[in-house]
Amino acid sequence: MTSQDSNSAEKTFMDLALEEAAAAAERGEVPVGAVLVRNGEIVARDGNRTLELNDPTAHAEVLVIRAACAALQSQRLPKCDLYVTLEPCAMCAGAISFARIRRLYYGAGDEKGGAVDHGTRFFHQPICHHAPETYAGIGERQSAALLKAFFQGRR
Repeated sequence: MTSQDSNSAEKTFMDLALEEAAAAAERGEVPVGAVLVRNGEIVARDGNRTLELNDPTAHAEVLVIRAACAALQSQRLPKCDLYVTLEPCAMCAGAISFARIRRLYYGAGDEKGGAVDHGTRFFHQPICHHAPETYAGIGERQSAALLKAFFQGRR
């Protein structure tokens, strides 16, 4: 795959994650969406569902990891890439590490709750057994705009 092809694939998968984030917002959830891909094929996609499921762990990343593990009948996802609209929190970073996800692409950084490039920087800690290749800022403007609009509507 050429770098141009790779960039268009990243954009397409992040666009789908953004669709999941928008759907989450429509459900009244914090607008975060995720898409998990293996060999260029979507294995799972979802958005936050913490309110709907009454489950504080029902973040988009955890939901797609669970669905992908079930679909692929494996607790590990080493040939998979995760696209998520917001920098993962510590819980999600831990799940990404335990699942052995190959690459993480995320949109907006999260200074308050992020744990990849902010906060605990989980993948840089000695307790982290696997750190994915990480690419930040894919679809950052759109991700940030969704979050800003959602929280402005709540004020």
